[in-house]
Amino acid sequence: MSSSQEKLYQIALTLVPKIGDVTVRQLISYCGSAEEVFKTPTGKLLKIPNIGNTIAKNLQDKSVMEEAWNIMRSADEKEIDLLFYTDKDFPNRLKTIYDTPVLLYFKGNTDLNAQRVISIVGTRQATDYGKRMVEEIIEGFKSYNVLIVSGLAYGIDIAAHRCAIKNQVPNVGVMASGADLIYPQQHKQVAQQMIENGGVLTEYKIGTEPDPRFFPLRNRIIAGMADALIVVETASKGGTLISAEYANNYHKDVFAVPGQVGKPFSEGCNNLIKNNKAQIYTGVNDVVEALNWDLDGTSTKSKTKESTLDLSKFTEEESAVLSLLRKNHEMQIDDLAWQSQIQMGKLSSLLLSLEFQGIIKSMPGKKYGLGYIS
Repeated sequence: MSSSQEKLYQIALTLVPKIGDVTVRQLISYCGSAEEVFKTPTGKLLKIPNIGNTIAKNLQDKSVMEEAWNIMRSADEKEIDLLFYTDKDFPNRLKTIYDTPVLLYFKGNTDLNAQRVISIVGTRQATDYGKRMVEEIIEGFKSYNVLIVSGLAYGIDIAAHRCAIKNQVPNVGVMASGADLIYPQQHKQVAQQMIENGGVLTEYKIGTEPDPRFFPLRNRIIAGMADALIVVETASKGGTLISAEYANNYHKDVFAVPGQVGKPFSEGCNNLIKNNKAQIYTGVNDVVEALNWDLDGTSTKSKTKESTLDLSKFTEEESAVLSLLRKNHEMQIDDLAWQSQIQMGKLSSLLLSLEFQGIIKSMPGKKYGLGYIS
């Protein structure tokens, strides 16, 4: 099977009515590939948990293949990359979040799996203080070879993108529209500059107009892609706080720039700090120390872990599972299945074997973690 043929089935799977991202991952986990999902008999599909007659019937709808073909052709014409969650270029950090989109549309030229990623978010009504802080943040991180992620919106977002371009720092804008429709249009020129050393990213198919419902959802991608999320300015309510909430739920480090008491666009940041939902940001070193970064490209924590777990002693599939557990500390079996691409039955047997050896341990909620090895 050619890669383009599998890509066609992957796109089609995301178009099937009543099938969301979680169900897509579950189907592929049980069936092995997107093509096999469509070729699996109805009787076998119905044996998969949470797959009922409606979904099984919708998988027989031939129109989704035609629409998938049109999307592939349009993406090729517009030079938009289609990234499925099993692709090596798909952002690995997103694979660890439970509600990750399974298909992304990316137009640009950068590594979405950069070693260090910082997301910067804030109010659309940025003050001079907020813009100045954005400049200090990006200039401070320049030597750390970071990828900057934001939302291409007015205010803090666009300030971050412009400053990143100015400092030749790769940056990605996550959009609530198709990759071919830059919103707001006033930022189209900035987006074009970003594509040279960064790009625009979205989960919405080509031609999708921006919709108010999509903006809160795109915030989970901004939060999920980052090692740390920095809130520069925000009011006591708003979309920026949604990004911070997502980041906390994903166990990401959240930082907030403190602001002057009584100023409306300082309230949100000050409240995040006061309520222990963000660490105070006073400079780049706050983030560097929290993430254990150093300039040679490694960290003390990662060196220690690599030295205590020799993956060469294990099979390829065992190594894949242990690498995921070492990276994420603990994972549910469903997440292990779709990230390792090992079929559920085989994975269960593999996990049982590793548990008997004392290398991993099972935990409540169908979770697994490393045992005495760290």
